Order: sequence, then structure tokens, then C-alpha cells
Amino acid sequence: MVREITLGQYLPGKSVIHRLDARTKIILTIAYIVFIFLCSNFISLLVMSLFSLLVIFMTKISFMKYLKSLRMILFVIILTGVLNAFYGSGEVLWQWWELKVTTGGLINAAFVIVRISMLFMVSSVLTYTTSPTDLTDALERLMKPLSVFHVKVHEIAMMMTIALRFIPVLLEETDKIMNAQKARGADMESGNLIKRVKALIPVLIPLFVSAFRRAGDLATAMECRCYNGGKNRTRMKVLHFSLYDFAALIFCIVIFAAVIVSNIFFPLILI
Repeated sequence: MVREITLGQYLPGKSVIHRLDARTKIILTIAYIVFIFLCSNFISLLVMSLFSLLVIFMTKISFMKYLKSLRMILFVIILTGVLNAFYGSGEVLWQWWELKVTTGGLINAAFVIVRISMLFMVSSVLTYTTSPTDLTDALERLMKPLSVFHVKVHEIAMMMTIALRFIPVLLEETDKIMNAQKARGADMESGNLIKRVKALIPVLIPLFVSAFRRAGDLATAMECRCYNGGKNRTRMKVLHFSLYDFAALIFCIVIFAAVIVSNIFFPLILI
């Protein structure tokens, strides 16, 4: 169901990950994305996977939440794995015309599936454990050097956060509209692809209307509160680095160093 997609939701908690500064979590998330793509063998991938599971466990959020978040990209994961299965050398397991599945291709497929799954789940940690306000402030602080080039940093950070925050709202609205259309006798699950696409038109039109209405209400609310961008604005909650942040940075540096060492001293496993 659409309502089970949890991307963009903030889940309040008191875990160690929740206590980290939002800037620390953004920086480490970006570093994680870089290093998981640097993994060139299963040893380095195992190190990053164990690190991912440790971070997920430390959030004290149900693991099922993270599995549900994978549903929205399940098709992408399966498609990427299938495509990679056709690339690689080794013993041929299945062949039809020019297409063939080899042992190396299956290894590549497994490697890519694990990489994408871990990448998406750890990226979900950022939104699950960081409030939209903290996320906006952190993005603004990190992009502040761009203000030298007259870039409207605060407005960009605000737009990114609002877009992320509206994902679960629009998903919930989509689910309500689909249920309302089904109650009126709409059939959205049978027929060929063209009929299913046409059946979505009664869903998309009210969804766009609702989205623009929400955007207008939000703009009116911000104007009523005298919002005028980031100039001369103060913050109720000021971000500060703590010992937890320095400990997290040191621990992540050790993990990333282990990935680099395993890539250097162990042969390439991808075929």
C-alpha cells in the first residue's frame, strides 16, 4: 500500500543517532554514499553492510520500517540485478541467442542488489532521525560558503526540506484518493498497461489539485508569519557539535579506512 512507504518521514526518538548534529549526519551520509560505491570486493562490501546494520540498529527504529522503505524502489533493485546478471564472465548457466547468464554475472547482480539496498536504507536514517527544521538549518550551514557567490542558500535549503517533507503527505493523499475512486467502482488493478495508466488519471488530477492547494496554504501561512527568507533570521535551536559527533566521525573514518585497505590488499572480486 502507498501508506506503507515511509520515505521522508521523521520518527522522533532518543537514540544516539537522533542526538547527533544534523550536519554530522548529512556529511557522513554523503561519505557513506561515496565509499559504498568504492567497494570493489565482497570484503569491503561486508564491512559497509555490517556498518549499515549497526547504524540501523542504533536508531532503535523497527527494521521493518527500513524494509518497507525499499518497496518503492523494489522494481529498480530487481531490474538492476537482472540487467547485471547478463554481464560477466565465467561458466554459462543459461543462454538464449546473444543473452547469457554466467556465474560472474550472478556475482555482479548480488553485489549491486546489496549495494543499492544498503545505500537506500542508510539514506533513510537521515530523514528518520532528523527533524525538518534541523535538516533545513544543517543544509543552510553547510552551504553557507556558497553565499559568497550570491547563492540564496536559505531558500534552497528550505525548498529541499519542504519537498522532502511533502513526500509522505502526498503519498498519504494518493492512498486516500485511490481508495475513494475504488469505492466509486474504479478498477485500477485489471487490464493491460494502457488501461491501468488511463485508470490513474482520476487519481492524478485531484492529487495535483490537492498539491497546489497545500502549496498555496503553506505560502499563505509563511507570509502571515512574516517569513522573508534567511536574511537577519534567528534560530530557536542553534546547532552544536558534541562528543557524540566527534566519536561518530572517528568511528566512520576507521570504517572507511578499512574499506580502502580491503580494496588495496584484496583482489577485485567483481567479474
